[in-house]
Amino acid sequence: MHARKPAGGSEPADTSPVPGTRAVLDGSEINRALTRIAHEVLERTKGGRDVTLLGIPSRGVPLARRLAERIELVENLTVPHGSLDVTMYRDDLRSAPVRTLKRTEIPAGGLDDRVVVLVDDVLFSGRTVRAALDALNDLGRPRAVQLAVLVDRGHRELPIRADYVGKNLPTSLRESVTVRLDETDGDDAVLLGPARPRPGTTEGKDV
Repeated sequence: MHARKPAGGSEPADTSPVPGTRAVLDGSEINRALTRIAHEVLERTKGGRDVTLLGIPSRGVPLARRLAERIELVENLTVPHGSLDVTMYRDDLRSAPVRTLKRTEIPAGGLDDRVVVLVDDVLFSGRTVRAALDALNDLGRPRAVQLAVLVDRGHRELPIRADYVGKNLPTSLRESVTVRLDETDGDDAVLLGPARPRPGTTEGKDV
């Protein structure tokens, strides 16, 4: 019987390195990846005029903001961006009913008939993204929903695929991927290392 990957947000709360951790992306590489994603969004959406970016807390929010800034620089276009909390839509609330709610901020004009690009730091099992899709159903009717992630580490449990990926990073379930951003952690880096056990668990996170 396979142990199910434990639940969590899109990153561990503690982002300090553990022994055996190494950097797989530094700040300049993260910036280049985000610039490339911004260009891909513009190309795929034919100029980005109907795009709304929604970051999934915590680190998806500053990533969405950075993407909006890059699109504005390239296209001289202000892209609405906000945040989408998925806490109450997760499928693991019964196992951990006490959760800290994050902010949901929907840009003025709403989501109807928009191309909504969900933004997160790491794509893992796909369960966080599934929760985000459920949350969107209660907030509007977008014309299309796309997904942008800084890192895709594999191990999907649901048929979910990112449209825009900064880095595909093959991993094992005994490894953790930690994203550090200047806005939340004081520096930019993507770290790969041994899974950091959560209290009461023996494995890493689930996204």
